Amino acid sequence: MQAAQADDISADTVAGQVPELLVVSNPGSGAQDGQARREALATVFREQGRAFRFIDVDGPGDLEEASRRAAEEARGRKGVIVAVGGDGTINTVAQAAWRAGCALGVLPQGTFNLFGRDHGIAQDLEQAARMLLRARPRPVAVGEVNGRLFLVNASVGLYPQLLEDREVFKQQFGRRRWVAVLAGLVTIFEWRRQLTLEFERDGQAVVVRTPTLFVGNNRLQLERIGLPAEVVARVGEGELAAVMARPIGTGRMVLLMLRGAIGRLGEAEQVDSFAFRSLTVKVVGMRKLKLAADGEVGVMAPPLRFSVASRPLLLMVPRDEDRVPVA
Repeated sequence: MQAAQADDISADTVAGQVPELLVVSNPGSGAQDGQARREALATVFREQGRAFRFIDVDGPGDLEEASRRAAEEARGRKGVIVAVGGDGTINTVAQAAWRAGCALGVLPQGTFNLFGRDHGIAQDLEQAARMLLRARPRPVAVGEVNGRLFLVNASVGLYPQLLEDREVFKQQFGRRRWVAVLAGLVTIFEWRRQLTLEFERDGQAVVVRTPTLFVGNNRLQLERIGLPAEVVARVGEGELAAVMARPIGTGRMVLLMLRGAIGRLGEAEQVDSFAFRSLTVKVVGMRKLKLAADGEVGVMAPPLRFSVASRPLLLMVPRDEDRVPVA
């Protein structure tokens, strides 16, 4: 990874006044779109006299290492590392910022952008960039599973498979909403596997069979799918939310998906949800399984230890007067 030179403005001119921005963009987007984003951001930052640099990323496989180096530099220079992309890209950059202990700025560019929306960050790139220049660092709670952070959610079972299948469909048919819905239906109709999970809840040993375990750290998402208000209210206050479906047939699973889409999942008898501070989950009969964290799917070995991270993430949050109401 190489860092491009500061565009027009030397960091030395603002030393001790405002932090330099080290901007990491999603390398998975097209070259033309990426260049247009750079030009738009450079224009905003130059207009405001802000020191900034774009961090060159060779490809998706280089994002993690590029973010790590940029975060270390941001810490040393008391700067801000800025993630430009969807929830998956933001997650990668956030992990680097959290480990280095530097501040994170977010310029959402994905489809859902739940993390950015939940913190009042604009979805328009230039508007979000202007908000970032006035933003202030605040600690925000993030989730952790076996050392991996998640900002929005983490899951095992059906949901990671759904994400993988959705990406395959999008590569074939384009990034349209109907493509995502079709991919979800195909996954549900083909899924037959049930997980057997063992964990302790309220001092009692619990064994459940479920097609998926979903752990949320984002109030906006949990509100939208319709979880009980008493569960949602505890998220972000030192707790996470767990959601599990009971073993059911394909037809009922489709109905659950529809309930979630219209914000009524919590009313379904086949769904159990609860808030927790920490939860250790054993997965019977499996030595490794797919785990999705903020839309990125990997492989993890159980037991799975979910908790709020030991320290918060330092996020550049818009001022109250700049915040965009959640839509």
